[in-house]
Amino acid sequence: MEAGHMFVEDVRDTITANRSMARSMTVEIYSRHNEMFRVTETIGRRPSIPCRSYGVDLRNRRCDCRRFQPLHYPCAYVVAACAKVSLNVEHFIDEVHTLARTLRVWENEFPVLPDLSTWEVPPTTFELVPNKKLRRNPKGRPQSSKIRNEMDIREKSDGKLCGVCRLAGHNRSKCQFRNYHVGQSSQSGRN
Repeated sequence: MEAGHMFVEDVRDTITANRSMARSMTVEIYSRHNEMFRVTETIGRRPSIPCRSYGVDLRNRRCDCRRFQPLHYPCAYVVAACAKVSLNVEHFIDEVHTLARTLRVWENEFPVLPDLSTWEVPPTTFELVPNKKLRRNPKGRPQSSKIRNEMDIREKSDGKLCGVCRLAGHNRSKCQFRNYHVGQSSQSGRN
């Protein structure tokens, strides 16, 4: 403030950078009375991306780039529009960014905290008991949390059936009929 600055340093630096970017933009006046402009970049940021243009509404403090509204200070497109009609850019910086407002935040006095050993800590009136059901089981397969209904219940069966004779109690390799059923076993053609 002693140096005559009105805004915080970050905003001042950003406005300076935006002024240099605004020099490479063209501005079309749509309505001087309503303060509406179309700002077009003349130098693209990347060669593959075409130059973009944005609508600027100074009266309602809006820009199509969507930086001006949340930041509450002018983007490069607003700076270019202000330069076209010789408006002071600082009129569009919100007072939140002023040094006076920033210093007002820090002018409050904070009480000095007493020594930690002199603090009075009330005794706890309850005991925290952990819920053992909420603990994760560190070993083994995770337990399913699915709620089962009648669709999930399998009909009782006699167990696995043999692939050759369709009888329970043995499998294809132990089946006594495996050599007699042609085409049923993968080894029946060899025997």
